[in-house]
Amino acid sequence: MVVNVYRPIPKSFSKKKTAAAEAGQIRPTTKPDADNYVKGIKDALNKVIWKDDSQIVSVTVAKFYSQRPRIEVKVQELEEQAQQLSII
Repeated sequence: MVVNVYRPIPKSFSKKKTAAAEAGQIRPTTKPDADNYVKGIKDALNKVIWKDDSQIVSVTVAKFYSQRPRIEVKVQELEEQAQQLSII
């Protein structure tokens, strides 16, 4: 699972700092912590995308600033395990 969190750019940022934030040169280091986003997403997708969040074997999370705040989640099934399950 890959989670990219795009936080709003603070209004206090100068135009130069805003441009750097939008380019990914300045990243959010304030709360909430990256793992708190993941916990909420894992719980929300239980029984929707997976049977139980214990099935998740890899998580990458990153926080960015953006003029368009959002959270993007990418879930990829492991092909080898999927093939093994179809054989059983």
